[in-house]
Amino acid sequence: MINDPAADLEASLIARAEMLASEFLDSAAKRREEILAETNERLHLREEREVLAARAAADKLQRQQIQTAEIRLAGEYDRLRWTLVQSVLAQLDAALTALANDEARYLPVLAGFIAAAARDIDADTLVVELNARDLARMSGRWENFSHDLAPGKILQLARQPRSCSGGALLHDTENRTRVNQTFEGRKQRMNEMLTQLVMEKLFPTAH
Repeated sequence: MINDPAADLEASLIARAEMLASEFLDSAAKRREEILAETNERLHLREEREVLAARAAADKLQRQQIQTAEIRLAGEYDRLRWTLVQSVLAQLDAALTALANDEARYLPVLAGFIAAAARDIDADTLVVELNARDLARMSGRWENFSHDLAPGKILQLARQPRSCSGGALLHDTENRTRVNQTFEGRKQRMNEMLTQLVMEKLFPTAH
């Protein structure tokens, strides 16, 4: 079976998301318990004071405070969850940066991205846009690198760099058909799935 570097990268991202989510799970559970303990203690003290003054008034106030505390707790817990999710996704960005800096691992992935995009564009000549770092890497070896990536098609390397952290964007010479295989493009397509995956891993009982 031929390895698909693009699929391998996506599988790696998913596996790393699960690992990073697990690392944040303990701290999320601890913070949740602290919030619950703080709320319960505050309600308990309030209940004792109000019972001494007037039981009827205390019962009414207790119900109000419980509702307020539940709303506050839910809001704080939601903010905590979102912060943890964003922390995990930010570390995925760092993992992609590390990949792009490791030429031995990165170039097969880049080749897979380009080959996949080339298959999706019905044109004989395709323009390949890379970032400045990858343009420098391809200096003097683009022909050899791209030779077998799109059989029957010509892959032209754009002279101007594209603003992206890695990957490639391909289009036909008229720029009518474009396939975004940059890291940013692929992350955007995977964003909802990755976010959902991290949420389910961090907070399985919330789903």
